[in-house]
Amino acid sequence: MQSSFTCVGLISRRGTPHVLDSCVAVAQCLQRRGVDVVLEDATAELLQKHQEPLGSAAATADRLELGGRCDLIVVVGGDGSLLSVGRDLAHTGVPVLGVNRGGLGFLADIAPDQIETKINEVLDGSYSTEDHFLLDARVMRAGKEVARSPALNDVVIHLSGKSRMMEFSLWVDDEFVYDQRSDGLIVASPTGSTAYALSAGGPIMHPSLDAIVIVPMFPHTLTSRPLVVPGHSELRVVVGASDEQASVGCDSQVDFELDAGDEVRIRKLSAPFKLLYPLGHSFFDSCRSKLDWASRLGDR
Repeated sequence: MQSSFTCVGLISRRGTPHVLDSCVAVAQCLQRRGVDVVLEDATAELLQKHQEPLGSAAATADRLELGGRCDLIVVVGGDGSLLSVGRDLAHTGVPVLGVNRGGLGFLADIAPDQIETKINEVLDGSYSTEDHFLLDARVMRAGKEVARSPALNDVVIHLSGKSRMMEFSLWVDDEFVYDQRSDGLIVASPTGSTAYALSAGGPIMHPSLDAIVIVPMFPHTLTSRPLVVPGHSELRVVVGASDEQASVGCDSQVDFELDAGDEVRIRKLSAPFKLLYPLGHSFFDSCRSKLDWASRLGDR
């Protein structure tokens, strides 16, 4: 049967050789179906270093080139690997399929022992696609943009040094919301609502929602609660003075230092991250299995 995809890029979790067996399994499955496989250059180097097959035989390309060259990307790793790929390649529109070799695996849905079955199902056209929007974070200093990064999960404003509270002001669509003293602020997409924002007491949001959640981190007030705003909103956070260095982090992978008076402007990116899943994927099933919804108090 002819494959739904003719050229597939393969990206592995960086610096972790234990995932290479899954990389090889994915590549061999694709090649048996007559699909052209292109390895990310860092993945090819890792395969060659550990003398795994395919490391020198398959075509290679850097990550950005994969987005324009391939009609599907397979990522072998955890959710952190998919966050990185989402930031780098969402603008290309190429769909991404995840093989979970990490922890929870909210985004990477295929287990290592399912590679042969699930990859073939996808190649046969049995899959669904979800659009996950990203946030666009810009740091403005004296009216000029000094840093910028997308974020698939969240944008977090916090102090980099000691555990002290910081001061900041929040606006939504140029409407003042509040001044606050807290450990920081989490601004999350629906995708990120099951990550850091959840640990801080934020709501779980279905990935299809067009909304952004604002979650204060340990605010010095009894009345501050998470706030959900429309997805088209533009948020503006103005950082106050502090003895410690303030920072803004995107997906806990990209960080920029902030000065007093800097503005962090956050809005939705227009290009979504296209995640591909085998048929039967369910967000609620993921919540039951990843968040222990299926267990009862006292169960062993």
